Amino acid sequence: MTSTSERTDASPAPAKRGGHVTITFWQGVAIIFGANIGAGILSLPYGARNGGFPALLIALVVAGFLTTASMLYVAEVALRTKEPLQLAGLARKYLGNTGSWLVFAGVVINGLGALIAYSSGSGSILSTIFGIPPALGSLLFFIPGVIVVWFGLKATGRSEQAITIAMLVLILALCAWTFIGPGIDFGFISYAQPYFIIPIVNLAVFAFIAQYTVPELARGLAEHNPRALPRAIVVGMCATGFLLALVPLAALGMMGPDGITEVVTIAWGQELGQVAFYAANIFAVLAMMTSFWAIALTLMTNIFDRFNWPSEKAPWYRLAALALVAVPPFLIGVFNWAGFVSALGYAGGFAGAIMSIVPVLMLHRARRFGDQEPAWRAGWVSSPIIQFLLIAVFGLAFIYSLLSAFGAVPDGWS
Repeated sequence: MTSTSERTDASPAPAKRGGHVTITFWQGVAIIFGANIGAGILSLPYGARNGGFPALLIALVVAGFLTTASMLYVAEVALRTKEPLQLAGLARKYLGNTGSWLVFAGVVINGLGALIAYSSGSGSILSTIFGIPPALGSLLFFIPGVIVVWFGLKATGRSEQAITIAMLVLILALCAWTFIGPGIDFGFISYAQPYFIIPIVNLAVFAFIAQYTVPELARGLAEHNPRALPRAIVVGMCATGFLLALVPLAALGMMGPDGITEVVTIAWGQELGQVAFYAANIFAVLAMMTSFWAIALTLMTNIFDRFNWPSEKAPWYRLAALALVAVPPFLIGVFNWAGFVSALGYAGGFAGAIMSIVPVLMLHRARRFGDQEPAWRAGWVSSPIIQFLLIAVFGLAFIYSLLSAFGAVPDGWS
């Protein structure tokens, strides 16, 4: 690794994308929230069924706090840097080419894991709703997903804004319907088996992974309101954690561990009746779609940046990048080479290790070799103890993913 003044990396610098943009505090919160609420919220009840709701809460608190700390490290690094660089660019600046490739690998593994889950999950949901083959359901999901991403950031932003409100109304209505209608059985949410907390942490890590959004938030907030950046991160992550706990509480509390399906809205909607069935599964498709747009666009942009491809006026490069992003996860999901929950668990473990360790290293380098004094610093949250816990917990999640991939985990963990 080299300092900013000593770099010997001869590879091309990442392309600078777009001019100055301004976002509000609440738009920053929405970006964090929208990036997080996707496949993870649909898989957590199933992933937590053996450990119980208390174990899930512990996993959410641990993963949420540590991921938020990691995001705040990235925020300080971005505020210490004059150029509006993405994660791979920040890693290149402070850690050299190796660090840049590690971050790129983390973004790709996390993103492709999510897109594989969307392929599998959307096919199951649309098959259940319309009685069509799951492969056709996945194709019907991917077509509008790819079209919006093809048209870029503006189209993606407008589409996200239009759908997110409807998505929130649906899920809050379903939770209220559950609590007021059939209610929840306290026995279903009070049992706890801590032995199963490890695989639940892996899923929680995936559900909270949104570090790649922080540089964009910094780009939109740093010039006119830099102190809003850490506040937007904390509020967005707290809102995410609340909803990630609320949905399993309602679903597990009503149906119990034996009634939960891999995509929770399938069984949940069936239990509440026909109208709720359609509402729950429409929410699931919308949640997957909003995350698909954000993740696929991020992956495509990272491919352009990492390989220094021309983007805006090079349709063949754009088509190639989009094909790399969309085709492999579609095929893996359609042919069921990775299940919905297992895809998320592997992605969470692999990406979590990289996206926890690299921000810690970048923070140390940026504090020594940054371009400027930041308007905000990560204070007590950057203490050595928290940095150690961040690396230790996410490193163990990575080891679990390796063992799980080779079938070497205890019964019930995979």
